[in-house]
Parts: sequence; structure tokens; C-alpha cells
Amino acid sequence: MVRGGEEEYYRLIDVSVAKAATDSRSKNWKPAPDGLALEVGGLALLDDSRLAVAIRKGEVWILDGVYDDPPNNVSFKRFATALHEPLGLLYHNGDLYTAQRSELTRLRDVDGDDVADEYLTAAKGWGVTGHYHEYAYGPKLDGDGNLWITLNIGLGLKDDQLKRIVPNAALGYRQGRWRGWGMKLTPAGELVPVCAGMRSPSGLGANAAGDMFYTDQQGNWVATNSLHHMRPGAFFHHAEALASMNEPGSTIDGVEKVPSGLPLPKALQQFEQLRPPAVWFPYKKMGQSATDIMLDQSGGKFGPFAGQLFVGEFTQAGINRVFLEKVDGEYQGACFPFRLGFASAVLRMIQGSDGSVFVGLTNRGWSSLGRASYGLQRLVWTGKTPFEIKEMRAQPDGFELTFTQPVDPESAGDVDSYRMLSYTYLYHATYGSDEIQTKTPSIVAAEVSEDRKRVRLRVDGLRPHFVHELNADGVRNESGQPLLHPEAYYTLNRVPSGE
Repeated sequence: MVRGGEEEYYRLIDVSVAKAATDSRSKNWKPAPDGLALEVGGLALLDDSRLAVAIRKGEVWILDGVYDDPPNNVSFKRFATALHEPLGLLYHNGDLYTAQRSELTRLRDVDGDDVADEYLTAAKGWGVTGHYHEYAYGPKLDGDGNLWITLNIGLGLKDDQLKRIVPNAALGYRQGRWRGWGMKLTPAGELVPVCAGMRSPSGLGANAAGDMFYTDQQGNWVATNSLHHMRPGAFFHHAEALASMNEPGSTIDGVEKVPSGLPLPKALQQFEQLRPPAVWFPYKKMGQSATDIMLDQSGGKFGPFAGQLFVGEFTQAGINRVFLEKVDGEYQGACFPFRLGFASAVLRMIQGSDGSVFVGLTNRGWSSLGRASYGLQRLVWTGKTPFEIKEMRAQPDGFELTFTQPVDPESAGDVDSYRMLSYTYLYHATYGSDEIQTKTPSIVAAEVSEDRKRVRLRVDGLRPHFVHELNADGVRNESGQPLLHPEAYYTLNRVPSGE
């Protein structure tokens, strides 16, 4: 599925894609043209022509010729092997780093032959009970030089797995040590637990300010997919991460009871350590399983969204876009549809030296849209600017929209060109949440700026800690064209206090 017109602005190139949609373990499966099961778990740029790729089967490969169009002469060389499901890759200070299930590993090529000679433990110390869901992701680099990893919760541990849980765990939860936590490895080599409450935090990445974020996926305790700012002492949603609350180094304490069955705004009042997401991704409307986070650092080589974040989507095989701002010192913002139609589930993204984006695909274990079970594709801006809502900023009395092209003032200034809903979610131990407490805020004015690039929407009925869903399908640009994606979803944690 591709939204009509998306390919006119962002073109997909197959670098190496499987020939069938079936899983690589299926008897009907056929490999990609290169014969390599490129189930991508991590991507790292090495130079202007080479890309390092970690794959689910426990190897790291170096690919050359990946920028060619068409990429008919891509070469493959195995750099590392015998890893335990690496789900991240970073080129840092001349070496490659990857998170295995039980450690963060530094891979060193001592003699320069593009084959790893040393496999060094950069960090370890989190629990592994043997449960299948105990993935480890990363690392990603923040603005201070720290390497970050995130750790999945184990789901329903039993039998021998229970011999490897945190002893005397807080609140009686049963998890391996630091499961559901975000950790950072400092430049001095110290592994530090930072924040907790994660369920399946498969994506992480820094914004332009160097602050680190992660994505989570809908499930028990997690209402829908979400984007969170990782910082010390923050607790996000999954209660079983509190098993490690009393461990030495924990940044969270004093949680005596976890409320369940409350609307999120009320849960935030009763649970002082709980922090809301910076952005909610409403379920199905904005995907079903959020993955990697990529900052557009191209300075305009990837279109009009420089400085914004892009978030991978597994089930719907796509990428969404996020605009963030700080209000009263806390991040919040809006998400927008961006691009569907990838060959398989999008798990990893990295921006190339030319501004294009390499997209790593693998749907093993869960189904996704698409024609393949894995692969590597490249997304290239065609040079044409799509008509989109570029930014959505909170105002004391509504929102300000910035567009990528000048708008037609008649349609953009008509309040009937816009529709808005607001809703929140239940915070509970159950799997996911419906949208609850839905209301229809009234858009009372739409004021177009002199340059016709901005529209100020004045809205009655703003509600803190509610998603404000906007549809601007009546807006046209100066040529009379509609928006490529008229939807925007703003997570309004705080209403700005004044002008």
C-alpha cells in the first residue's frame, strides 16, 4: 500500500530484497539476488560508499556500491559472525558497536582487512532469563558522547526463566535485571541505568539537541505506540520494569503502588514518577508497531524536513514523521504520515552521506505488509517538495501550522477546511487501549500569515494530556492542490501559558 503520490516525492530503490514474502525459515523461501538473508537488525555508515549491516542471524556484513542507481554491483563481505541476534549497529571511534542479548560488543578490525579480529565486551550487567522477548537494542550516540541501549521486558516468565530474575524484586514483579530500562555507557566506560517503564523499545535515537528518545509498542501497560524522551528518573508505562527499582544504581524509588484502569491524565496525578510520552501514535491511524528513530541531518538534501525525526513502522511497512518542541521545558509534538510501500517491515534507518535514507527490513516473528520477508532499500528525495503540514506548534489558544508551500488563503482561512478530535487513553495492565473521553474541540478561527506559509488555528476546548487529532483536508496550496497527508496528531501534554 502506498499513499497516492508519495512516490512522486520520495522514490524507493531496492538494494537487496528477498524474492518472497515468506519467512527465511520457510521451505518456500528464496534468498535475495545476492544469496544473503539480509534480515537487517542494524545499520552503520562507514564512508561515502560502504554500509555495515547487522543481520538477525548473528553476522555483520560490509556492503559496497550501495549508492549506485541502479545498484547492480553491490559487493558483500562478512565482517563478524557468531553474534546473538544483534539489533543495532554504530560506527564509533573507528570501531563497530552492537547490542547482543547479553552485552554491548565492540568489534575491532586490527589489521584493516574488513574482518573483525577482536570481539570486546564494552558493557554488560543486565539480566537474560532465556525468554524469547528479551531483545536488546542499540547502541545510539547522544550529544554528550554516551552510548545508549534499551532492553525489552520478558513476557510471562516461567520454569527455568524464574531462576534468573531479580531477587527480592520490587512490588513482586518477575523480570531479569534492568529489563524494561534504558541504559547508557558513558565515555568513561560506566554503564548507568537511566530510566524505566519500557515494554518493547525497539527504536532509539537523538534529536538535533542531542537528547535521546525511544519508541515503544502497544501492549500490556502501553496504550498505543509512543515516543519518549529518556532522562534520569523518568518512568514511562510498563510496571514490570519496576522489578529493578531497588537495585543499586536505580534512578527511580518510592513507588509503592501502580494504579491501573485510570485515564492517563488521572494516572499522572496519582503516580508521581509516571511521565507521559512526548508523542502518541494513534493505533492504526499512525501505524501498529513503531521502530527506529532517525534525525534528518541532511540540511535539505532529503526534502523540507531537516531537523525532524523519522520513525519506522513495522506492521504497515512504512515511515512516519515527527515534529517536536519544548513547552515548559518538556518535549511534546506532532506526528504525521510520511511514506508507505516498503518491501517489508521497517526496523532500521540511517541517513546516507548524500541525504538519502537506507532502510533495513525484516518481518521475522511478526507479519507485515510488503512483498518480501527482509531486505535493504534506499529512499531518495526526487527534488520535488510535497505540500505538507511541516510543523504543528502548540499555542495558548490553539495551534500554529507551518506548511511546506504557500497556501491558498481562501481555503486555508476557512474554519470548515479543518476538523479536530481530542482523546486520551487508559493506563492499565491490559493490552493496549481504545481512544477514550473523545471530544470535538471547536476551531473558531483560521488566520493566514502574510507569507501564506503559516495558519494560526484558534481552538476552544484544548485539554492537557490529550491527543489533538487534526484533519486539514480542505486546505489547498496556491495551485489548488490538496495536502499529500492532511492528518496530524499533536500530543498536548502542556498548554503554553502565554504569548
